[in-house]
Amino acid sequence: MFRTALRNVLAHKARLLMTALAVVLGVAFATGSLVFSQTRSDAAAEQASAGYDRIAVNVGVDAVPDGGAPTGLDERLASRLARVPGVAHAANRVDGSAAVADRTGRLLGDGDSHRGSNYAPADRHGTEGTDGTDPAYRFTAGHGPTHDDEIALDASTAARGGYRVGDRVRVGTGQAAATYRLSGVFRSDGHRLTDGGTLTLFTTRTAQRLFATPGHVQSIELAAESGISAPELAERVEKLLPKGAGAVTGATLGRIQANLASSDQDTMGQILLGFSLVAMFVAAFLISNTFTMLIGRRTRELALLRLLGASGRQVRRILLAESVLVGSVASALGLLIGTGVAAALNRLLGTASSPTGPLVLSPATLLGTMLLGTATTVVAAWLPARRAMSIAPVTALTGSDTPTPATARSPRTAVGTALTGIGVLVVVYGAVGAGSDARTVIGLGTLLAVVGVLGLIPLLARPFVAVLRPLLLRISPVQGVLATRNTTRDPRRTGATAAALTVALALASGLSVLGASASHYLERATTHDFTADYLVKPAVDSARLTAANTKAAAGTPGATVSGLNQSTGYVLGGSPAVLTGVDPTAVGRLMRYELVGGSLDALTRGRIAVADYKAKEAGWHVGQSLPVRRGGKSGRVTVGAIYRADPQSNLLPSITAADSLVARYDESPHTHVILVATDRTSGGASPATYSALTHALGDDPALAVLDRSAVEDEYSGDIGDQLDIFYALLTMAALIAGLGVTNTLALSVLERQKEIGTLRAVGLARAQVTRMIRWEALIVGAFGATLGTLLGIFLGWALGRTLQDTVSGYTLVLPWGRLAAGIALAMTIALLASLWPARKASRVAITTATSAA
Repeated sequence: MFRTALRNVLAHKARLLMTALAVVLGVAFATGSLVFSQTRSDAAAEQASAGYDRIAVNVGVDAVPDGGAPTGLDERLASRLARVPGVAHAANRVDGSAAVADRTGRLLGDGDSHRGSNYAPADRHGTEGTDGTDPAYRFTAGHGPTHDDEIALDASTAARGGYRVGDRVRVGTGQAAATYRLSGVFRSDGHRLTDGGTLTLFTTRTAQRLFATPGHVQSIELAAESGISAPELAERVEKLLPKGAGAVTGATLGRIQANLASSDQDTMGQILLGFSLVAMFVAAFLISNTFTMLIGRRTRELALLRLLGASGRQVRRILLAESVLVGSVASALGLLIGTGVAAALNRLLGTASSPTGPLVLSPATLLGTMLLGTATTVVAAWLPARRAMSIAPVTALTGSDTPTPATARSPRTAVGTALTGIGVLVVVYGAVGAGSDARTVIGLGTLLAVVGVLGLIPLLARPFVAVLRPLLLRISPVQGVLATRNTTRDPRRTGATAAALTVALALASGLSVLGASASHYLERATTHDFTADYLVKPAVDSARLTAANTKAAAGTPGATVSGLNQSTGYVLGGSPAVLTGVDPTAVGRLMRYELVGGSLDALTRGRIAVADYKAKEAGWHVGQSLPVRRGGKSGRVTVGAIYRADPQSNLLPSITAADSLVARYDESPHTHVILVATDRTSGGASPATYSALTHALGDDPALAVLDRSAVEDEYSGDIGDQLDIFYALLTMAALIAGLGVTNTLALSVLERQKEIGTLRAVGLARAQVTRMIRWEALIVGAFGATLGTLLGIFLGWALGRTLQDTVSGYTLVLPWGRLAAGIALAMTIALLASLWPARKASRVAITTATSAA
């Protein structure tokens, strides 16, 4: 049987090429995803834990139970710990946030981490000295800072900023920005210098002034002498620690950091693997379709084998052996290609912000991807083989190969209808009433609905083509009619071909709907309410905006400025409340207040403006006088206006009041952001205005100045980037679907050579044959894309419903442009896939019409 299977595969190698290619692509995708994600995960874990091996014990302050800030450790503790038997040396550590500006004043670093720390060379007794070195840093130029006006930068930051030793560097730390002389450039352990971030070293005294308090540090690193284990040293050190301090081994810290770093990479790996499984799912339709057509053409050959003595089980084994051969060879090739792709991506994407390491090719990946490709091929080929063996040998020898039409009463239709109906009901239930398990329920319902729709595709093909038929008759009367007849002649084959495009378009359309709805929501929550030209916010964790910053920004020529000054702890009308103080004469130009009652001018008269959802919740109305209390101060305020607002808005507050009103109850409210509008007669929003504003703010890189586009990117850029990645991944599934169209049309041409020859004999030109095949491809592409788009919209609606309870203001948005582009792309792929089969069909000789069947 194996020899027979091998001979059959070699005899039909050209027809099995597309099937093998689909398996190769799917397995390559899965292998590349697994190898790449595992490599990056291991590299991230290694980078995050690098350096902890030289730390035997780390002494730090325990978390304060009430959530307050820890007071730190006395720096003299390091000297006492350095004298503990087994301690080689002790180094004080003081950490905080530090933002580094480039030569144009813009913030350096593409990550969220902008760290500052101290350079702490220490001798055996734990005292700092200028002659020592700090083992945490390896200098490539210059040396560590020795004077309070000096800093050192990590090599990546220095290179991005174009800085060399001796240059002046502007650094902001949440206090007033200052300029320092660059004393050195260094490389450091991964746990100190995070991906894409920056690391600035100060002297210990400067770091204490900026990040702690004089005489205190945040942690102490202890190195052990040879022969002393870290757990043993930790026990000795614990005895000398003050209350509230604790000791943990460096190995433990390394494991914790490694687990945290690898978890993000694992998540992306799971997403990539999920898309690779989708690609294999799409490939299964191509494989099944190919084997169905091949077995259909070999019906008489298989019947002859059974008449010569082979049992149905033996013939079925031969067919499955063919699928095993195709699947295993294609999987092996896909494994090699996927590994190569992972290696290339690892090299290309290995940067300072994306750690790289040796390629990780585990036995589980090798075995799993081989089994995935082979099993998918075998499972996809099983149903055609089973169907072929259900035909009696005599019938197969004498009967025609006319396909069984899909009917409304067939078992396949009944099962498809049932699964579709149940799936839709489950999805609807998940969308409107499943609670915390909604997405799991929707996932299950989607699976049932998709499988059901795929079962109904052959039945749906005829009415869809019937709808297109009048249009095709107008555009191309001859080729259009022939194309529609050929498409509906075997609806199962047409449906199986369109199914791959349906799955790909369903996912793409669902993502488009979710992405457009999320982007619309974020726009409503940010730039919709933001009518100013610039927004100023902290760029690092330690930075805090103050009234002085607002006053400084107002010094920009032609600027209208107001801070959003949040004040908490109020009881207003018996309800807890947060008041946001603004400049009442400026805020109307800086934010969009859509009033539903009253006037915003009421702010200038000491009244408040309330968001509609807050007023509805509390039962307030315009003109109502409310008691207000904060701490020991109390009074009354009047509601002067009610405006529409989204509870999730990042800018528009729930209660707006004049700064003067807030000052009666709170002398130091927290400035959330500063809004700046510019006078068009003074240049408006321009590079010159931006420079003037940043200069007015003290050229402080710890304060981010964002224009409108930057504000939008700040809140919605990640969604767009993720959707772009997902669309790129779905392209693989679309390409495999295109291979399915090519394979189906190519095999169809082989089956219809006599028919095509007859058409040529009665006058159909080569160009007309080519157009006929292309019209068939377009019909299949339009059918699969339309059905997939409808499924995607339904899926996007259902998933969006699960967000409405937690994301107030989320509404369904249908991105008609993207959806139409998706259908157009699917039809383009189908058209391109038809080029080779159409060319092959046009070359069928007229004499074929008179040849024997």
